[in-house]
Amino acid sequence: MKRIAYFIILTLVLVSCGTRKGYFKIEGHLLNLNQGEFYIYSTDGIINGFDTIKIEGGRFTYEIPCKETGTLVIVFPNYSEQPVFTQAGKSVTISGDASHLKEIEIEGTDENKLMNGFRKQIVNVSPPEELSKAEQFIKNNPASIVSVYILKKYFVTNPDADLNKAAQLAEAIHKAQPKNGNIARIVHFINVMKKCTSGSTIPSFTAKDINGNTVSSSNLKGKIAVVCAWATWNSDSRGMINKLNNLNKENKEKLAIIGINLDASKRSCKQSVKNDSTSTIHICDQLMFESPLMEKFALTRVSDNIIFNAQGRVIERGLSSSELEKKLKTLLN
Repeated sequence: MKRIAYFIILTLVLVSCGTRKGYFKIEGHLLNLNQGEFYIYSTDGIINGFDTIKIEGGRFTYEIPCKETGTLVIVFPNYSEQPVFTQAGKSVTISGDASHLKEIEIEGTDENKLMNGFRKQIVNVSPPEELSKAEQFIKNNPASIVSVYILKKYFVTNPDADLNKAAQLAEAIHKAQPKNGNIARIVHFINVMKKCTSGSTIPSFTAKDINGNTVSSSNLKGKIAVVCAWATWNSDSRGMINKLNNLNKENKEKLAIIGINLDASKRSCKQSVKNDSTSTIHICDQLMFESPLMEKFALTRVSDNIIFNAQGRVIERGLSSSELEKKLKTLLN
């Protein structure tokens, strides 16, 4: 009888804690956001593709199977992003004000607490100071999964980042986390980026576009060429692809454009471009950021881009949408 009572009490305790073995749970409450939804994705394979989190009455809950630590990224309605670090059998709570997303708090695990501290350090600093604090954080916490996220954000996906410094920081993390396959891939990717800088040639590739046609490096040769990453869920990248399409209409004999779509669904991409009458080529292999083409061209983020001249050599990379448009107009005229 006592044994039965013990198991009943244990079950009640586990349920009340809101966690289950082999699962990870997010619970949240945000002020000034009554209803809506967030997108959520993973940078290291914790979940496949995109998922959504429904918000009702300012509250939300999200639970997934989880066997290891990893990184989830919440995309808020204003397209700002917030990392959440997973741990099997744990739960976290998100609280704050939707009008001040930079100040939200995530409590429940040591890694998320560590990220809270970093956010507080950078909330009111200049960009150079922020970069410096990111570097120092990595040096102080090389064994933390948070450092992997900060490395990617500030030193890999940042178009102005120093690749040599990125390589040094990546090696420091890799030394502290030798079994972390994600950081091993980042070390490899940084080496790829070093080979895809100004003056390097178009990498050889073959892929299928969204209509099943074969696309290769030959599609980019002999013209000013742009390869860019975009997604239907990212407004900046949609604006960029629209500007490129407009330029393509006017300069189809001089300009070649390949858009690498990062949607998890090819159907979403096809629906988005169904009225596009330009010669822009869209590729969606549904692998999102894990697409081999992202690595092939050393593209690191949504709206990232690279420009080749008619001789097939890199001219510029990582421009903003307006900078890209301005540069192309100069080259084409």
